[in-house]
Amino acid sequence: MKELTKAEEQIMQYLWKLEKAFLKDIVSEFPEPRPANTTVATVIRILVKKGFIGFETFGKTNQYFPLVPKRVYAREFMSGMIKSFFNNSAKGFASFFTKEQDLSLSELEEMKALIEEQIQNKKSRSND
Repeated sequence: MKELTKAEEQIMQYLWKLEKAFLKDIVSEFPEPRPANTTVATVIRILVKKGFIGFETFGKTNQYFPLVPKRVYAREFMSGMIKSFFNNSAKGFASFFTKEQDLSLSELEEMKALIEEQIQNKKSRSND
């Protein structure tokens, strides 16, 4: 899967949020000063060509929708980042993340609980 530029990712974020949208709906999501419709339309055409966005035509207007779910893109993006910056080590990423972010005690405890839950799930699957 191709990585998105910042402009492409911003449009995808709005489209994931809206689920289906016309050009005017996507443009209205941008903060002021909003980009020109033609600028957003150009980026949308690129995303269609890359296979990230599909559309349905209503008269002379297209309604756009994401073809790639946000979760799928996030997984691919994070896998690429872990590979590039952490020698493909999820442990290295987790270590960096927990040390470099100013996480509260409750956030760390929540992360610990999520990890413990995954450990239990894996243990129960291996016992089946």
